[in-house]
Amino acid sequence: MAADTLKSTTGAGGAPGLRRLLLDNGALTALIVLVIAMSALSGDFLTADNLLNVGVQAAVTAILAFGVTFVIVSAGIDLSVGSVAALSATVLAWSATSQGIPVAIAVVMAIATGIVCGLVNGFLVSYGKLPPFIATLAMLSVARGLSLVISQGSPIALPDSVSHLGDTLGGWLPVPVLVMIVMGLITAFVLGRTYIGRSMYAIGGNEEAARLSGLRVKKQKLAIYAFSGLFAAAAGIVLAARLSSAQPQAAQGYELDAIAAVVIGGASLAGGTGKASGTLVGALILAVLRNGLNLLSVSAFWQQVVIGVVIALAVLLDTVRRKAGATPVAGGAGAGGSGNRGRQAATYVLAAVVAAAVVGAMSFLHSGSSEAKTQKIGLSLSTLNNPFFVQIRAGAQDEAKKLGVDLTVTDAQNDASQQANQLQNFTSEGLGTIIVNPVDSDAVAPAAKAVNKAGIPLVAVDRSVNDANTTALVASDNTAGGRQAAEALAEKLGGKGRIVVLQGQAGTSASRERGAGFAEGLKAYPGIEVVAKQPADWDRTKGLDVMTNLLQANPDVDGVFAENDEMALGAIKALGSKAGKSVQVIGFDGTPDGLKAVEAGTLYASVAQQPAELGRIAVRNALKAAEGKDVKKTVMVPVKVVTSKNVAAFGG
Repeated sequence: MAADTLKSTTGAGGAPGLRRLLLDNGALTALIVLVIAMSALSGDFLTADNLLNVGVQAAVTAILAFGVTFVIVSAGIDLSVGSVAALSATVLAWSATSQGIPVAIAVVMAIATGIVCGLVNGFLVSYGKLPPFIATLAMLSVARGLSLVISQGSPIALPDSVSHLGDTLGGWLPVPVLVMIVMGLITAFVLGRTYIGRSMYAIGGNEEAARLSGLRVKKQKLAIYAFSGLFAAAAGIVLAARLSSAQPQAAQGYELDAIAAVVIGGASLAGGTGKASGTLVGALILAVLRNGLNLLSVSAFWQQVVIGVVIALAVLLDTVRRKAGATPVAGGAGAGGSGNRGRQAATYVLAAVVAAAVVGAMSFLHSGSSEAKTQKIGLSLSTLNNPFFVQIRAGAQDEAKKLGVDLTVTDAQNDASQQANQLQNFTSEGLGTIIVNPVDSDAVAPAAKAVNKAGIPLVAVDRSVNDANTTALVASDNTAGGRQAAEALAEKLGGKGRIVVLQGQAGTSASRERGAGFAEGLKAYPGIEVVAKQPADWDRTKGLDVMTNLLQANPDVDGVFAENDEMALGAIKALGSKAGKSVQVIGFDGTPDGLKAVEAGTLYASVAQQPAELGRIAVRNALKAAEGKDVKKTVMVPVKVVTSKNVAAFGG
């Protein structure tokens, strides 16, 4: 459905009725086509559980997008909504849990946080004359930083009363979907039935004309960005409720999804057009795409390509629609009159009829496909942007091929919410077993409980799942590895020296466990002083930049502990000729590049896990669990400190 009410300028001799209907409702047409395609390709798509999953997975993006709709209609942009959502959720969890503030007041504080962030954005745009892109980009960084400061980089558990927002009513209707519907109705009311809504369209259509007509544009923009902040806070609370915790790194990149949903729904980035219903359709298109591509076992990398192409095609369709003779009418109250509203109602009815027909046809199409199939297993990895997890995938795929197992691998991109969506999709697909490598051991718990409830065996790999039942845990001991790293580095330095620590992504359980083990191991060496700790997010480039900066303040450092090999390799680059000579660097994971650096002498040691073996063992245990065989509850794959003395004998 296009975001603006349209009138044809072609007259009676224009395009045929069906063609005009499709052109004038491009996003809705695209959604129907997607549903038909996904239904035809996957028999698991049109199940009741999966359709509810799509609604839940669209909820947070849709709520954020509703707020962004206000801004885009007024010809602005808001890049900060993802960070504001994380900050609002963190304020709620911190105030209610750590500070003992009553939950009701904590919720008000969280919402007020979002509104204040929006007001700051509005002030910078209206009175500071900053371009919206710059003002909200600054808020993106500030809000994310404050979230990390308040939480100290670790997730904070939510009170049970707030966590229920992530549950279901009556055992089947998800609360996030209800919140999404309510926020959508509020958005539609504000845009179509209020003075501020009409002002948004006027400002977006022509700001100078709006000012000359008597609108207080600056004050209106304050309110517009405050609305965006309010909706971001609501989205943050819903997201945290789904994860039962406030994640300081939550909702990263969600601002782009929100903007995409608004644009796909028919709004123009030039301002003046946009509707709540179009935004909702845009969010549903993104959710259907991700859900369907997961069910079809499409590579996580190709999923990003497909979604980008769909966004481009949606905007292109809107352009074609306009060139075909449709002219937008302002979306304020009463726009288009009762005739247009009647035609829109008819459009909704037609869409519902088409959807019902699709459901019936596809159910019939897939009803006879009960032939025996190979065992299907799903593997959700925390990220594939890291050699360690790429090796886990490689080992898992090799073992699956050997055993004749159909293995689907997804990439959560270090986003706990995205991983929860993937586990929901796996559950709807009815896989034999699900393997999860958690982004965070606590945040994955609600989705893991849903897997338990569905009676599907759950195998954890590399990291444990807290507060849920796992059939097996296949892992190395991160804490023990951290202790071994401390002992190896301290002994190499002779028990004294100044060292720095490069930490993984704040809030992840692997970083916490490795850091805690390293700190514990150093207690036996009082002569070792940690002069600096900084996160480099598991990334080689960030490891290079952070280490370069730390060397400015600590030029006489003697050693470096990096919580993975990628950051260690970045640190080696920053140290140059000092690496392996005056400064000893130790990494973690035993990746191929890390072992090459150990062999070359620039990296003193790596605490080597065996990622490919982790993947192989996880698949073997998953298959046993799917076949109802006994599985060992915990399978620990040994870690070892690899130095130049034993690297040649280390088989990975």
